Amino acid sequence: MMSETALRDLNLLPKSERTNESSSKDTLAKPYVEPTDQNVGEKQSKNTVSMVEPHVNGNEAGHSGTELVVVEVEYIESDKLDDLENVDKSLKVLLDGLGSKDWVLLCETLNNVRRFSIYHKEALQDILDNVISLVVKALKNPRSAVCKTAIMTSADIFKAYGDKIIDSLDPLLVQLLLKSSQDKRFVCEAAEKALINLTVWVSPVLLLPKLQPYLKNRNPRIRAKASMCVSRSVPRLGAEGIKDYGIDKLTQIASSQLSDQLPESREAARSLLLELQTAYEKSPVLAPEQDTLSDQPQSVLARRVFISNDGDGGGNKLEESKHDGFATLFMAALPYSVIFHEVYSPISDVESLLKYVLSYRP
Repeated sequence: MMSETALRDLNLLPKSERTNESSSKDTLAKPYVEPTDQNVGEKQSKNTVSMVEPHVNGNEAGHSGTELVVVEVEYIESDKLDDLENVDKSLKVLLDGLGSKDWVLLCETLNNVRRFSIYHKEALQDILDNVISLVVKALKNPRSAVCKTAIMTSADIFKAYGDKIIDSLDPLLVQLLLKSSQDKRFVCEAAEKALINLTVWVSPVLLLPKLQPYLKNRNPRIRAKASMCVSRSVPRLGAEGIKDYGIDKLTQIASSQLSDQLPESREAARSLLLELQTAYEKSPVLAPEQDTLSDQPQSVLARRVFISNDGDGGGNKLEESKHDGFATLFMAALPYSVIFHEVYSPISDVESLLKYVLSYRP
């Protein structure tokens, strides 16, 4: 179940932000000087961000005595992060640094969390929950340099700790879905990479229940990102895992996204259905011991077997036939939104509908 904080954060959807920045730099500062296109290109090649901070002489704030100090913050890829020079000292000041209002110190400390995750992950075991809470706070920071560094920190935490973070995942997952859904491209791309790490390093059995609520979120972008995560997670279950989780349940999840608003969500649903169909056909363990339809209420069967568009028995319908294999599961999972969808409704038999769904590209 999602925490109240996670649900509250989820409803605070981000506003569109300017997208002049490159994927490797950011120009939010207090105050800041908008860089020229030439400077953007130079900083992109270095993967750095320039922050312009005021340096005030004495107490003459806002007067001509103010000097500008340029602070460089570099976004370092995980494989290029050096080890900590002093592990014990860094550990002692870690939580204070993560709670600091000094954004430069905060970015440095977030990178130290990444170093701990890569080189000394055991050292953070006892304070991991506190660290994750402060990383979530950094993800909410309006300063883009802090936000992106926190996103990169999340990705390294997923890789280092895997299933151990599952109890603390809800607020972190909410923020990453939000950040991956916003318009600022370089933040969005970093969040998408973190979500990929999440699906790679956290067990799908634990992760899928966390993702499912977001498939019904009111924000179509969040639904799409969650659908993509589900599509990436399911193949890691394997045949036995799919059977244990319930192939019918997974088929229903995929079918529910087929008529979603965004093409990313529909494409993820098709990929998931194709994965499930392939697993079903290749793995004997997934073959049903008895006719799947025989276990369903007659009212459900009637709804799936014969559905009229005009309500009087005419029009297009899903015709009753001898359905075998995965088409049976697909038929049982079809929601009305797919059956009446303008693209799918002219197709009258389930096998053809399944084939068309898996091959259709808008």
